[in-house]
Amino acid sequence: MKILWLAIAGVIGTLSRYWLGGIVQRAYGGAFPWGTFAVNMTGCFLFGMVWAAAEDRMLIGAELRAILLVGFMGAFTTFSSFIFETGQLIRDSQWALVAGNIMLQNLTGLVMFFLGIYAGRLL
Repeated sequence: MKILWLAIAGVIGTLSRYWLGGIVQRAYGGAFPWGTFAVNMTGCFLFGMVWAAAEDRMLIGAELRAILLVGFMGAFTTFSSFIFETGQLIRDSQWALVAGNIMLQNLTGLVMFFLGIYAGRLL
């Protein structure tokens, strides 16, 4: 049953991303990806809220937390997971890991993106 709820939450997350990103991009337009920015920042906020409600306040159980964070948030944006994990490293004063995580994820992501474009053009 948990798998079904994860899938349902994933569908809702996907549709929410499409809806919010589209509305914001149409509203602000331009070359900057405002829609993606809005989705990522909303995702970070929601991830923080769910995490605090589950960990600090014990208002959300482990199963619902997984459904919301893995199902919904996983489909809505994975950027929030990246920020959460970086935030945990900051909390633990792991400054070298913070810098490494930010640089490695962003630089490697860009390299992989362009490698993917290259690979796609070879098809």
